[in-house]
Amino acid sequence: MELSALTALSPLDGRYRAKVVPLAPYFSEYALIRYRVQIEIAWLQALSREPGIAELAPFHRATTDELDAVAAGFSVADAEAVKAIEVRTNHDVKAVEYWLRERLAANPEVARNAQFIHFACTSEDINNLCHGLMLSQSRAAVLLPALDAVIAKLRTMAHALADAAMLARTHGQAATPTTLGKELANVVARLVRHRERLVNVPMPGKINGAVGNYNAHLAAYPDVDWPGLARRFVEGLGLEFNTHTTQIEPHDGIAELCDVYARINTTLLDLNRDVWGYVSIDYFRQQLRPGEVGSSTMPHKVNPIDFENSEGNIGIANALLHHLATKLPVSRWQRDLTDSTVLRNLGTALGHTLLAWESCLRGLGKLEPNHARIAADLDATWEVLAEPIQTVMRRHGITDAYEQLKALTRGERGMNRDALRSFIVGLAIPDAEKTRLLALTPATYTGLASTLARAV
Repeated sequence: MELSALTALSPLDGRYRAKVVPLAPYFSEYALIRYRVQIEIAWLQALSREPGIAELAPFHRATTDELDAVAAGFSVADAEAVKAIEVRTNHDVKAVEYWLRERLAANPEVARNAQFIHFACTSEDINNLCHGLMLSQSRAAVLLPALDAVIAKLRTMAHALADAAMLARTHGQAATPTTLGKELANVVARLVRHRERLVNVPMPGKINGAVGNYNAHLAAYPDVDWPGLARRFVEGLGLEFNTHTTQIEPHDGIAELCDVYARINTTLLDLNRDVWGYVSIDYFRQQLRPGEVGSSTMPHKVNPIDFENSEGNIGIANALLHHLATKLPVSRWQRDLTDSTVLRNLGTALGHTLLAWESCLRGLGKLEPNHARIAADLDATWEVLAEPIQTVMRRHGITDAYEQLKALTRGERGMNRDALRSFIVGLAIPDAEKTRLLALTPATYTGLASTLARAV
C-alpha cells in the first residue's frame, strides 16, 4: 500500500497527522538528517576559523554563503539522496558526510578540504547536538505555545468563575465549599510552576570524540585547544557544553526534560478526570456542535470525548516519556547502541503530548457551568457548615465542640438550615458571632476561594 494518512501504521502519521504536523520539522527522519547536515557544515566552518589548523584556511565569503545555503535549503529531495547513500553504507551519519562531499564537489575550496568534513567526529558528536537542537527548538516553537494556550484558557475560566460557589468533595463525599474558579486556579498554579521548570531545563551537548577524550583531535593537532573550541562550538548552537562524557552525551538533560513533560501531562490528567467527573454530575455542560454525534445508538448523548482523548494520549505519552527518562542515561561502558533506536521515539512521545494538550484545550472551550445544578447541591448540604460552627465554638472555649457537631450532622444528608439555626441560637457565644454564623450559607462559606482564583 502507498503510505498515506489512511495506511500509516502510527495514528500520529495517520488519523492525527494534521494535529501534530507542527512537530514534523523537528522530529521526522527528514528533520534529523537536516539537523545532521547543519551540524556537519557548522563544524567544518568552525574548523576553518581555528588558527591552529593550518591545512584548512578560512573560507572565502562565497564559500561560506554556499555552505550556509546548503544548510538552510536542505530539502526532502536532498534527504532522499542521503537515504540512497545510506543503503550502501548502512550508516546514517556517514551517509550525510558522503552526501556533503558530493553536493559540494563543485566548490574548489571545499573539494580540496573534503577530508575535514566530519573531522575527528564520532557519530554521536553529531547526533547528540541534533537531538539537543530538536528538543530545544521544538520546545520554544511548538510545545511552549501549546502549553501557554492551555494555561491562558484555564486562567480566563478561573477568573470568570472565581465567585461561582460549588460543593467540594473529599473522598467523594460532600465537603467544605469552594468555587469553580479556585479549582481551576489550582491547576493554573501547578502548570505555571511546571512551565518554569520546562523553560529552564538545559540541553547539554558535546563534540569530544570516540570516548570523550579528544584522542583523535590531539593526535592530529596537539597544539589546538580542543576543549575550548568544542565549548565555543556547542554554546554557539545554543546548547550547554558538557565537559565530561563517554562516547555519548549521557542524556541527563533529555531525561530531565522528559520528566518535566510527564509532570505536566500528569497534572492535565488530573484535570481531565476531574472535569470528566463534573460533566457526569452536570456541574458542567458541553456546548452542542451541529452535526456532532455522541453515540451511534443513543441520540441524546453528549460525551466528554475531548477529555477522554486527552487522558488516553497522556497515558501513551507518559509511558514513552518515563521510558526515555530512565533508559537514555544508561549505557554499557563507553557506549552501546540501545539509545539510538529509543531516541527516535522522542517525536512520538511529544506528538502524543501535544495531541493531549490540544484535546484538553478543545474540551475546555466547550464547557458551560450549570449554575442551577451547582446551587441545588449546595442548598442540599447544609451539614457542611458544621465545620465553621464547631471552629467558632472552639474559639470561645466551648468544650466538645467537634463532638457536638459530629452528633448533630455526621451522616445526616439533607440537614437543613432551620436545624442549624436552632443549634446556633442555643450556643453560649457572643451575639455578634451568632449573627455571623446565622448569615452563613453553603454558598457563602468559601473562604478566600474567590481571591485565590483571581491571584493566578
